[in-house]
Amino acid sequence: MNKSLSDIKAAILDMDGVIWKSHQPLCDLNQLFEEFKRHQIKFLFATNNAMSTVEQYVKKFASMDAIVESWQILTSSIATGYILSKDFPAGGPIHVMGSQALESTLAEYKFTNTDKDPIAVVGGLDPLTSYERLRKASFFIQSGIPFYFTNPDATYPTPEGLCPGAGTFLAALETASGVKAKLAGKPLPYIFEAGLERLKIPAQQTLVIGDRLETDILGGYRAGCKTALVLTGVATRADLESWSPAPDIVVENVMDLFDLVE
Repeated sequence: MNKSLSDIKAAILDMDGVIWKSHQPLCDLNQLFEEFKRHQIKFLFATNNAMSTVEQYVKKFASMDAIVESWQILTSSIATGYILSKDFPAGGPIHVMGSQALESTLAEYKFTNTDKDPIAVVGGLDPLTSYERLRKASFFIQSGIPFYFTNPDATYPTPEGLCPGAGTFLAALETASGVKAKLAGKPLPYIFEAGLERLKIPAQQTLVIGDRLETDILGGYRAGCKTALVLTGVATRADLESWSPAPDIVVENVMDLFDLVE
């Protein structure tokens, strides 16, 4: 990388808005992977999107003729399972107001979805969420049991524009219940901690690459990593004028990172 990032040995990349929008790639994925390998930079992907399982993400990459391994995928569902396991080591019954992918991921941590006597409420983005599901989850939260949520992203980028994200449902539940959720995804440290453990590279030698200042860039900064903002997703150059901490690098497209290589 450039002089200030010459010691980068690993990269943690967001997906939505960085390497694709919906099913539309934002670069040649195989070329991206080859550039990382050519510069001896290990890489994995960390997303706040809890709508898909690890296996589904591996298949999505394959549908774009790119091969990744399961260990290279981290989601906010995994981060949620991580913090739930810290609070409830034995697992147990929880009420899930989120996607099937979130439910199945949490099952791997020994948490089962229930409508009867849950020990916690866990929320996330699910386009099929109804008023009744919001109502039920709100009542459970109001009863005093712990409330967790995958991530605070208000929107997510698609080729058509920005769609309502998990944060939209988070705001609804927090407003209805009067309770703030314990967040699992970016900008909290859990997903980055898991990534650094898998990469076996120190934070100061790792570059976090994302399209959101308030999650990717802030989270990477808090984790002690270098940060790179790409402008193919949510954030714009105008947003940088009032934002701190500033990313170490700003590029139009993720592939432009390699133009900085000496």
